[in-house]
Amino acid sequence: MMLPWGYSGRPMVQTTEVLPLGDDAIAQAARLVLAGEPVAVPTETVYGLAADATNAEAVARIYAAKGRPSFNPLIVHVPDLAAAEAIGCFDGMAKALAAKHWPGPLTIVVPLREDAGIASIVTAGLPTIAVRVPAHPAMRALLKACGRPLAAPSANASGRISPTRASHVLESLGGRIALVIDGGTAPRGIESTIIAVTKGNLRLLRRGPIEVDGAREAVTAAIESPGQLASHYAPNKPLRLEASEARQGEFLIGFGPVKGNLSLSEAGDAVEAATRLFDLLHLADAAPEPRIAVAPIPGTGIAAAIRDRLKRAAATK
Repeated sequence: MMLPWGYSGRPMVQTTEVLPLGDDAIAQAARLVLAGEPVAVPTETVYGLAADATNAEAVARIYAAKGRPSFNPLIVHVPDLAAAEAIGCFDGMAKALAAKHWPGPLTIVVPLREDAGIASIVTAGLPTIAVRVPAHPAMRALLKACGRPLAAPSANASGRISPTRASHVLESLGGRIALVIDGGTAPRGIESTIIAVTKGNLRLLRRGPIEVDGAREAVTAAIESPGQLASHYAPNKPLRLEASEARQGEFLIGFGPVKGNLSLSEAGDAVEAATRLFDLLHLADAAPEPRIAVAPIPGTGIAAAIRDRLKRAAATK
């Protein structure tokens, strides 16, 4: 069953089913995930809103359900280190970190493999990927049943407290998603520690349940992972917003009635636009035109998230 989506990219109200953790719940969740819908599932940290990380539209639906104000990179959950190495480049230091703490509440940020097959909306256009091997039996069972890497931020509406029980998920996402798997209270109750492994250094991007020896707190102006506040990926070229037509020397990214060189969505669909946003920004950045313009993206929900992301990308550097 696929969700109907409106112009704003917001899901229409539906009944949210709650199933106790078990084989039937995992099978139902896997069917939904493979059909492109996000589902709420417990992990050892908090409940996550999981979707197929290789399906850009499915991931866009995470943002639509959460009402997330900006496209931040998401953590990708995989069953083991081998699966992690298929999407990220793990050096000796990263492998040692994984061997010590996985499965568990540690997220490792490493360079993204070119052949990873991960939708660009997951990494927010960045050349790195945040990966975790969870320990909770519910998420592990769902990963096995789906056979796909799963992007999964916390299963709560944006700005709400992270959920540690199924009832918390229903309070903010009831009517926005199809299924919540009730696996009881999340044992850790706090989001994972995030460590970036770059150039022989361990940098702490987000504090969490695990303390990593030798990791220094990162001082950065750019977002590298979930849980950071500053702006992240932006084109190298000047970016003009709310453009109804291209000016001389501009590569125009269209939307709806504004055609442009390429279009986020000729139909004016915000979910489709979200799936294409970072890919088109990269293409515009590589085009011969020295400047970029983007058409207006009207609407609420995920459309507002797109506008917020573009505003950050257009900010003076």
